[in-house]
Amino acid sequence: MHVGLATGFAHQRGDDYDDARLLREEVDNLVYAEELGFDSVWITEHHFSDYSVSNDPLQLLTYIAARTKRVKLGTQCIIVPWHNPARLAEYIVNLDILSGGRVILGFGGGLAPHEFAGLGIDQNKSRDLYSDILDVLIPALETGILEGEGAFGRIPRTELRPRPIKSFAGRKFCGSLSGNSMYAAARHGFGNMVLMIPQRGAETPPDRYAEVWAEVHGDGSAPPPPMLSGNFYIHEDGDYATEQGRKYLANTMRAAVKNYSLAKPGTFANVKGYEHYEKMMLHSPEEIDAYCANFAKGAITGTPQQILDRLWELKGIYKPQGFFPHVYYGGMPQDDAVRSMELFARTVLPEVKSWEAEASIDERFLEAAE
Repeated sequence: MHVGLATGFAHQRGDDYDDARLLREEVDNLVYAEELGFDSVWITEHHFSDYSVSNDPLQLLTYIAARTKRVKLGTQCIIVPWHNPARLAEYIVNLDILSGGRVILGFGGGLAPHEFAGLGIDQNKSRDLYSDILDVLIPALETGILEGEGAFGRIPRTELRPRPIKSFAGRKFCGSLSGNSMYAAARHGFGNMVLMIPQRGAETPPDRYAEVWAEVHGDGSAPPPPMLSGNFYIHEDGDYATEQGRKYLANTMRAAVKNYSLAKPGTFANVKGYEHYEKMMLHSPEEIDAYCANFAKGAITGTPQQILDRLWELKGIYKPQGFFPHVYYGGMPQDDAVRSMELFARTVLPEVKSWEAEASIDERFLEAAE
């Protein structure tokens, strides 16, 4: 079983905590993850707020690649509509070459209006951009040839130089599986990234992606097994772990409500493809408090054994090929973040890595290298 470490570069430590310090600490944590035995590290993409100060996962991963030798390098996620397909292909190929083929690709669609606006992207075109860019990008990463026309404009037949060094088959995932994005993901052979784990006891959502995959492929095949993320808080004292995990996850969700304008009614009413988010609007401080507190119950918390028990349950439910948990988030102090990484690595990581998976992303890396 593959086990990585994810982080959102979440800066909920207050205005007095320097951005540059947080950025350096986050990068150092991910470099340290290799020494601790994690199989991969995963970085998100966000812009212009303290919700996340990770604005260029490929650039950050290139730096991390130079400081590491083994750990795989995952994007959780590259937000597709914010990128030119040619430049994005070049950045991905560069990272894969310089890291020795260690890249895992995760893609998303984006939501926050202020991020689209700050990047000069019309959010009304987001859904079209998502599909059209992937339809050019993914074939180019396999063939080295860019060609296509869509919401991004027109690219004549153009050769990537440097060329890709190996296939990305088996190391492509999608974190935005809703609506048309599921069809784009299925067309290009993506696996699912389950980023939010339902609370224990909650009904597991139906696997709509498997239905779309069957509709797109029609050959009896199934999508690649998913990768599972989620927010974890581990501590020798289980009650303390629950208290702290929920506190920090509530902090993250408060930042998310602000980042995604979920307390500003009317924001998505006329944004093409995003109208359903208008139904999620929170209309008062009391609603925000209740929403964040309830969401925080989804944190996976407890002693090392309790964490192992929950991961085993999730293995049975989702049959994943790997996990990539967040073990610090929501403004957690750096000392606590490192303690959490070390305790997880010492007490949970060896056991989970020993579990068998029905399919292995690590085997796909070996196949791609042949």
